[in-house]
Amino acid sequence: MPQQKDDLEAVRLVADALEGFDSKDQERIIRWAREKLGLAVVSAGSTQPSPPPPSGLPAPNAAAPMGSKDLKTFVAEKRPKNDVQFATTVAYYYRFEAPENLRKNEINADDLQEGCRLVGRERFPVPGQTLRNAHTLGLLNKGRESGPFAVNSVGENLVAVALPGDGESVSRMQKRKKKKKKRKKKQLTRAKG
Repeated sequence: MPQQKDDLEAVRLVADALEGFDSKDQERIIRWAREKLGLAVVSAGSTQPSPPPPSGLPAPNAAAPMGSKDLKTFVAEKRPKNDVQFATTVAYYYRFEAPENLRKNEINADDLQEGCRLVGRERFPVPGQTLRNAHTLGLLNKGRESGPFAVNSVGENLVAVALPGDGESVSRMQKRKKKKKKRKKKQLTRAKG
C-alpha cells in the first residue's frame, strides 16, 4: 500500500530549502515554483490568486517588491553590460520594480526608447530589433500581440540574480549560438559534398 503524503512534512521541506534566503528571494523562488507547477500566482497586495499565465507568459504583478525605485536608479544598480541586458532590465523594472501606476507586463520599442531617455542612455537606432534579440537569446517572451515583449523567468533570473555582474552570461550564450551555427553549417556542407 503506497504511503500517504504528509502536508506538514512538505511544508517543512520547503521552509528548510528557503532558509537563508532573504524574503525577496524567497518570494521569487516560491513564485517560480508556482509557475513551474502550473499553479495560480498570488499577486502583491491580493489575497486571491490570479490564474496562471497563458502559454508561458509571466503573471501580472506577481510578488512585486514593496519599495519601488525609479528606472535610472534601478539600471545603475544592475549595470547591464550590453543592449540585450539593458532591454531585459527595463522589462524587469516595469514588470516588478516600477511604482504600481507605471507597472506593465510587456514593453514595446517605445517603452525601451523611453527607458533610454530616462536613464540618459543613447537611443537605439532600431529598438524593436534589440527586443527581438533579447527574445532570440531566451530572455524575453513575445507578447500577446505583435510588438510587445515580456520578461520571462530566464531574463528575470539574469536581472534579479546575475546583475550586476561581469556581463558574461549573455555573451557566452551568443558564443554558443555562433558555435552551434558553425557546426550546423559544416554538417550541411558535408552532406552536400
